[in-house]
Amino acid sequence: MGKKHQEAAKLVDRTKSYDLAEAVELVQKTATAKFDETIEVAVRLGVDPKKADQQIRGAVVLPHGTGKTQKVLVFAKGEKVKEAEAAGADYVGDAEYINKIQQGWFDFDVIVATPDMMGEVGKLGRVLGPKGLMPNPKTGTVTFDVEKAIADIKAGKVEYRVDKAGNIHVPVGKKSFEASKLSENIETILETLMKVKPATAKGTYLKNISLSSTMGPGIRVATADFLK
Repeated sequence: MGKKHQEAAKLVDRTKSYDLAEAVELVQKTATAKFDETIEVAVRLGVDPKKADQQIRGAVVLPHGTGKTQKVLVFAKGEKVKEAEAAGADYVGDAEYINKIQQGWFDFDVIVATPDMMGEVGKLGRVLGPKGLMPNPKTGTVTFDVEKAIADIKAGKVEYRVDKAGNIHVPVGKKSFEASKLSENIETILETLMKVKPATAKGTYLKNISLSSTMGPGIRVATADFLK
């Protein structure tokens, strides 16, 4: 750990779970890098990702966005190309972009595809899958309503997906955000996760919540307020 990280870590009581307002204040205080650090929430869920009905995955539009402008690639044809361009997509096409990706091009953040394009886009599964970039109906990125999909992404839509250990990591804003806006974004994520709790999940569902900045220490958040 660097000197700055060590100094920041001293501000955090690792034995304590902070209420959300305190945790947000601390995560901003301990983000000491010279750039505008991303704030991320990590949630450990009491689910078994090996079971199909407990593989939690979805997307939610954060009320205050993430502070990052997402570059959107849309795979479409016909009239949907014009619709995507008018809606503000950064790149729109079909075969040419499939070829570019196969050759190592990844100058985009999110892919939206119309259902009639998935036969072709599916060929990129081995490349896009490991990077978490494969379009998926569960996250609203496989749809004929490309206008809404693009608008949601540009407005601050984030995807969440449980990993093999039962954890979910989601960016919720930047250090420069007002504390109240960061809190509202975090509350939106946690409320969404509570709504999608699988009926078959046993024991404690919301096991652990922590906040961290890109370069800062983790800060544990009390779960009690979100279990109501």
